[in-house]
Amino acid sequence: MTKQELFQNIQRKKSFLCVGLDTDVNKIPEHLFDQTEDPIFEFNKAIIDATADLCVAYKPNLAFYESIGLEGWDILERTVEYIRANYPDQFIIADAKRGDIGNTSAMYASTFFGNMEFDSVTVAPYMGEDSVTPFLTYEGKWVTLLALTSNKGAFDFQFMKDAETGERLFEKVLKTSSAWGTDENMMYVVGATKAEMLTDVRAIVPEHFLLVPGVGAQGGSLQEVAKFGINSSCGLLVNSSRQIIYASSEADYAATARLEAQNVQSEMEAILAAANLI
Repeated sequence: MTKQELFQNIQRKKSFLCVGLDTDVNKIPEHLFDQTEDPIFEFNKAIIDATADLCVAYKPNLAFYESIGLEGWDILERTVEYIRANYPDQFIIADAKRGDIGNTSAMYASTFFGNMEFDSVTVAPYMGEDSVTPFLTYEGKWVTLLALTSNKGAFDFQFMKDAETGERLFEKVLKTSSAWGTDENMMYVVGATKAEMLTDVRAIVPEHFLLVPGVGAQGGSLQEVAKFGINSSCGLLVNSSRQIIYASSEADYAATARLEAQNVQSEMEAILAAANLI
């Protein structure tokens, strides 16, 4: 998917919502285990059907699938195939946080872009350029690079300052990595719980898309994210996982997830309109 196609989807749906499919076998409604032999996939499918017209992206977190072994990988593959077959306009991100020496990264890239139909994969930049560039060799695919995360541990390294320049590590990551790709094939993870830092991020990467987790259950503010992060092509994919997919644990879980997604989409529509993007 191109950057222009992604922006067109945002304009058409009046939404920059990404729904995180962090599907935890311990949190999905109990009745699904009685009604189907495939409860995790049925849960995913129902959530997707309920929210597809309200969002522009889905982000399966691979840890929730890898944790249950081969069955989890099978569910992940079928989930991606289901989205592709029924909602081909969706941007699908593998939240895998890969990143290794070049030949290993090439195999990871082949997994997600060659064997599976993801549009992007989250990549950790710590090992440098040769660990990232294999993901950038696939036309129409994207790297989503970790830059400034929303967890408490972000302060352990990401805000460390260069003794001479005062440049913080996340700023160094942004400046250096922006030369590896373009705003057509690289976006960055910037946590919503650090929304005020988006001004500094935008000073370095003004045109790139940002994947912003942390809105909703983690306490991030959508309005603050938009205030500091929106650009002329929106430039934001705001992820919400638990607030939407676990809004109810009863039989109405899909309908309730839809209501939560509608609330977010309505707020996003107002933001896009105020920015004259729709």
